[in-house]
Amino acid sequence: MKYQSTRGGSIVSASQAIVKGLAPDGGLYVPASIPVIDDLMALCNLSYQERAVQVLSRFLTDFTAEEVKKCVQSAYTAEKFGSEAIAPLHKLDDYAQVLELWHGPTCAFKDMALQILPHLLITSMRKNGITEEVTILVATSGDTGKAALEGFKDVTGTRIIVFFPENGVSRMQRLQMVTQEGKNVGVAAVRGNFDDAQNGVKSIFTDDSFNRELKERGYVLSSANSINWGRLVPQIVYYLSAWATMVKNGEITPDEKINVTVPTGNFGNILAAYYAGKMGMPLGKLICASNANDVLTDFIHTGEYNRNRAFHLTMSPSMDILISSNLERFLYDMEGQDAESVSAYMQSLKESGKYQIRQETFVKMQDCLWAGSCDDTETLAVIRDTKDKYGYVVDTHTAVALGVYEKYKKVTGDTSKTVIASTASPYKFGKSVLAALGGNTETDDFSMLQEIKEKSGFAIPVSLWELQNKEERFKTVCAPDEMREAVRKML
Repeated sequence: MKYQSTRGGSIVSASQAIVKGLAPDGGLYVPASIPVIDDLMALCNLSYQERAVQVLSRFLTDFTAEEVKKCVQSAYTAEKFGSEAIAPLHKLDDYAQVLELWHGPTCAFKDMALQILPHLLITSMRKNGITEEVTILVATSGDTGKAALEGFKDVTGTRIIVFFPENGVSRMQRLQMVTQEGKNVGVAAVRGNFDDAQNGVKSIFTDDSFNRELKERGYVLSSANSINWGRLVPQIVYYLSAWATMVKNGEITPDEKINVTVPTGNFGNILAAYYAGKMGMPLGKLICASNANDVLTDFIHTGEYNRNRAFHLTMSPSMDILISSNLERFLYDMEGQDAESVSAYMQSLKESGKYQIRQETFVKMQDCLWAGSCDDTETLAVIRDTKDKYGYVVDTHTAVALGVYEKYKKVTGDTSKTVIASTASPYKFGKSVLAALGGNTETDDFSMLQEIKEKSGFAIPVSLWELQNKEERFKTVCAPDEMREAVRKML
């Protein structure tokens, strides 16, 4: 399996794509073709770990079978994820099941990829004879940062530096990052929003002079953002696993199409479901759920991507994004792997902040995607209604997905079985969740966690509860144009 840049650059192996992260031409690495699993039914009687090996081995073809197995077994343990299920399903009713992706160490779906990425990266480094220390640069809208820090903490041969928007993450997310333990970690806040942080990281990756300077000092850069294929490919696993579990449990027939609803800002999580469909999973509609930053909703309905709009700080901050990086991979597939068209779109986005896709591409996109959005008022109402109706408490991002799913059913009348991607524990966004449930939000964060426990019946994750006694290690705040200097200082 070879990988190529969405903008037409050089062909690389899977391990090279993982080490490089971003292609030299600024594009994203994608497989030359998506492998099809001929015998999907064989997945049904396998464990999550065994399913992961079956999926990943088809993409990571320059890894040995033993290497893939070792990476999977190191990442997906009951100790880290609370049970052997790893990503369990919670049935709401006869139509919808919630795929709980937040049982990992940092209580967010990013753990599903970032617990395995360090193992994939170290294996890839060895394969490519890299002796320098790999420095992982991350821009985060909240959850990726902590999950990456936790995944790479004290991993030999690596360092990790995370940038987050100063006022663009929840208080709990900020605490998780600035108290991070480990000798090889660094964290800094950026004055601006997530797009400012992400653009700053991308600029550093494509700065040849700065990269030469780092290499002379014994460092090479790589990425743990969803632009890295090693981040995206593990996400495909949990959609196929959810389908296999539903078939095994008699919830669907093997050839019955399922819809998938995903709350997303950067498009990576929903793209993984699209790739699962290309691998053979019977897939109906992909329902893309946005918050008030509804650039993806507008794009899917009109074919014009336009980031020239107001940026909103919402109670679902991991979706507060106006430049959806992984959309580039989706467009590359929609355009029939036409790198020239994708390059033109991305150049237009860089120069004018917008682009309009071709009509033929728009029609293809409409065939598989539907989109909607929920503002904060609607999000609070969904959290409250879900608790009242099902006795089930969800976080703000999952609430956006549930709200958009209900809108989809109302507009289309489609009652196909649907998987709702639940991307974070309700405890990570305690103040908003508690406000929706009518609790006291005037107390401290940890008193609010206690009250959520009383109202939800969910145990408070130990990793969050222990934050109250941890020292804040990182206090750097920088402007976007100061990020290079911040990297120098932290290294």
